[in-house]
Amino acid sequence: MGVKWKERITIDKEVLAGKPIIKGTRISVEFILELLANGWAYEDILENYPQLTKEDILSAIQYSLEILKDEKTYAFNRT
Repeated sequence: MGVKWKERITIDKEVLAGKPIIKGTRISVEFILELLANGWAYEDILENYPQLTKEDILSAIQYSLEILKDEKTYAFNRT
């Protein structure tokens, strides 16, 4: 069935300049992805940020995936 990220991610221009965050926190999707990209395991994130759940982390990933699916990219040549 998948993660229902729309229930966990919110955007509010008054919080973190409108970056997508986990509802009820000031933790951005970008920050969670940065932790994962730097080799943090789910367990590391949950231990250091106990206000998060595994579903929050999965929601951040799912949200990012959907954004990338809709993004248009264009090839360009470098000289």
